[in-house]
Amino acid sequence: MKALVKAESAPGLVMQDVPKPEIGPEDVLIKVRMASICGTDMHIWKWDDWAQKTVPVPLVVGHEYVGVVEAVGEDVEEVKPGERVSGEGHLPCGHCRNCLSGRAHICARTKGVGVNRPGAFAEYVVIPEANVRPVPDQIPDEIGAILDPLGNAVHTALAFDLVGEDVLITGAGPIGLMAAAVCRHAGARHIVVTDLNDERLELAERMGATRGVRADRVGLDEVMRDLGMKEGFDVGLEMSGAGAALDSMIHAVICGAKVALLGLFGKKPQVDLNTAIFKGITFEGIYGRKMYETWHKMLAMLESGLDVSPVISHQLPFEDYAKAFEAVAEGHACKVVLDLRG
Repeated sequence: MKALVKAESAPGLVMQDVPKPEIGPEDVLIKVRMASICGTDMHIWKWDDWAQKTVPVPLVVGHEYVGVVEAVGEDVEEVKPGERVSGEGHLPCGHCRNCLSGRAHICARTKGVGVNRPGAFAEYVVIPEANVRPVPDQIPDEIGAILDPLGNAVHTALAFDLVGEDVLITGAGPIGLMAAAVCRHAGARHIVVTDLNDERLELAERMGATRGVRADRVGLDEVMRDLGMKEGFDVGLEMSGAGAALDSMIHAVICGAKVALLGLFGKKPQVDLNTAIFKGITFEGIYGRKMYETWHKMLAMLESGLDVSPVISHQLPFEDYAKAFEAVAEGHACKVVLDLRG
C-alpha cells in the first residue's frame, strides 16, 4: 500500500510502498478515505528535538482520519466491515491506576497512532476495536477526518461550565478556532479570541467568536469595556503555547476563574503566578480527549448543528502531501485534509 513514512532521521516524509498491515484477534483494519495534518505531524515533518526523541524510524505517520472498516479480527464483537469510522489515536495501557479509574486519557504509558506505532497517512491503518469510533452518516468525510483535533477543542472547552460565561481563547490555530465554535454552541455569552494573524481572527468571528483581537494592538481591558464586562473573563482556554498570552490571560480573568491549558510551550513560560494565586485561579491541563465521553459529546454537537467546516482551508490529493505540508509550514493553510479516495 502507499503510505507516508518517516524513513530516515531527517526532515520531511516520503511516500513509499509498504506492506498492508495485518490484524490481530481484537484489531480492526480500516481503509482510509481522508486524513488531515496536525501540529504533531508538523513536528515530525520538521524533525525537531521532540520528534527525534519520540518517533521511531522508519514509521508510517498520521493519526487524524476517517475511513471504512475493511476487516475485523476474530474476537471483534461490535465493529462490522463496511462501517464508516474514525479512531481514538491514544492507546492506553489498560492496567495503570488511571486506566482502571476511568481516566485512560491520562495514562502515562499511552502509545500514539502515527507517533509510536504505524499511523493513518496510508491506504490502510490498524487499531484495536476499543479505539474505533463510528461516524454518523450526516457527518461528511472531511469533518470525519478532523474529529481527533475537534476532540481536543471539545475536551478543552467543556472542561468548565460555559453557559452564560465570558470566555477568553488565546491562540487562533485550528483547535482554538474550533473551540470558539464549541463555546458558542454550548451557550457562552462573550467569546474573545486573541492572536497575531488577522486572517485567523476574521475566521474566529465566522466560527462564533464575539471578537477577534490582535494581541499586539488591542488591550483586553479595552475589549472588556467595549463588551460591557465588569470584572473579567470567567473561563480561559489557552491554545497558543505563548507565555505572554498565558500571562495576559491571568490578568484578564476574574477572581475564581477557570483556565484550561492545551497549548504546549516551546520554552518555560514566564507568568505572574502570584496574581494567579491571589485570584484563586483553577488551572487544568488538557491532553487528548476523554475516552470516550468527548467523542460522544462532539458527535452529538455535530449532529445538532455545530459547524467547524470553515477551519478546513485546503483539500488536496494524497499524492500532493508535500504541497500540503509546505502550506501549513508557511502559514498559508489552516486545516489541510488529504484525500485518499482515488
